[in-house]
Amino acid sequence: MIHFTPISTNSKVKTKHSLNDIYWIISLFVLPFIGLPTQLKAQADTSKMAWFADAKLGIFIHWGIYAVDGTSESWAFHNKQVPYPKYMKQIEGFKAEKYDPTYWANLIEQSGARYTVITAKHHDGVALWDTKMNTLSIPKKSPAKKDVLTPFVEAIRKKDIKLGIYYSLIDWSHPNYPQFLKDSVRYKATEDTLRWNRFRQFYQGQLAELNKAYKPDLYWFDGDWEHSAQEWQAAKVRASILASKPNTIINGRLQGYGDYETPEQNFPVSRPNLKYWELCMTTNDNWGYRQSDHNFKTPYQIISIFADCIGMGGNLLLDIGPKADGTIPDEQVNILTELGAWTKQHQEAIFGSIAGMPQGHFYGPSTLSKDSTCLYLFVSQTAANNVYLKGLNNKIVSAEVLGTGISLEPKIVGKISWSHVPGLVYFEVPAAAQNKYISVIKLKLDKPLSLYRGKGGFD
Repeated sequence: MIHFTPISTNSKVKTKHSLNDIYWIISLFVLPFIGLPTQLKAQADTSKMAWFADAKLGIFIHWGIYAVDGTSESWAFHNKQVPYPKYMKQIEGFKAEKYDPTYWANLIEQSGARYTVITAKHHDGVALWDTKMNTLSIPKKSPAKKDVLTPFVEAIRKKDIKLGIYYSLIDWSHPNYPQFLKDSVRYKATEDTLRWNRFRQFYQGQLAELNKAYKPDLYWFDGDWEHSAQEWQAAKVRASILASKPNTIINGRLQGYGDYETPEQNFPVSRPNLKYWELCMTTNDNWGYRQSDHNFKTPYQIISIFADCIGMGGNLLLDIGPKADGTIPDEQVNILTELGAWTKQHQEAIFGSIAGMPQGHFYGPSTLSKDSTCLYLFVSQTAANNVYLKGLNNKIVSAEVLGTGISLEPKIVGKISWSHVPGLVYFEVPAAAQNKYISVIKLKLDKPLSLYRGKGGFD
């Protein structure tokens, strides 16, 4: 690590009961009745988060009946852009006749992603699996007449890819859910607790089905903003999930009972507060498939965003929206293919890395090996002929352009013999070594990264 002294976390406490047992008891009988701060409720077990921290890249999949007409997923009727009956009629056109889950899994693997998250049920309430809690599902209501979630899970499980399930807590179609349209409600949960309890039994029943059938590595909840943690019984939900599979990771949309933060679409300028975080972002302007949306990000834009994420110690969850027939738009296939070629060449600097240098030392993203003795600089083509570092105390043992075998010779500028302030370190990346998107310079250091953080002169 960069030379900041950490507080030791290696002490062990002997206890009669396991930590999972204790957490189960606390979650069920204590947490629902006290207002713990979000930060405290969201503390994650470091050991179970290890794979997530190393994974860096996930592929998000928004697939549902909204792909038929290309409407905004669920929001189209909620915001009265489309009448509810017309929106729901899309289920009659959801055929999935060209759906090939093996191809999906292969494409995700090719992208370099280490995990994936698929929308098992969005806010419209339509389940992709054959839920027994109601009849609003693809197998029961659509001409596809089949469970489309299970084959994807099975294909992913054959890969070295972690499975994430997206599940919307809210369900605007369910008759026992309070909210419906943006400006109307069916009832108030606080005034009809029996009805609200019936809905809680419904959604928790669906979660029990997902737990039993798929045992996901990660739950990606959404929609928690419409009710409090106590109303959702968030502590109970978390405890139930962990009782089934203690290492399950939960995203930060369970009213404070998740393990990591999930900024959406807008890239954070400063690192989010929690230790673990993930930027979820679309490849164009919409989560689901829309025929009218051709505003796709370029591979360079995706790769540069990804580099920024990992440079700040986060992950990127990149979304694709398959068509109603099950095919993936060509533009998204191209993005994942190009991203995969780039991640393959630079995987050493990506997967298993930790956040790089603080701002001010290098004009671009950087990452570090876990022992902080290798520093990776992400360099765009426009900056390749003028790469420089500030405040590097270390001696550079070797420098190379990752994935090319081409070595670089650092040039030290401005170092004064009588001052402890380090000079500037310059590099030039030869044209033959430059990646068409972003190149990565690997610096092998003489010891763990040490940075000068002063103001120059005699300080």
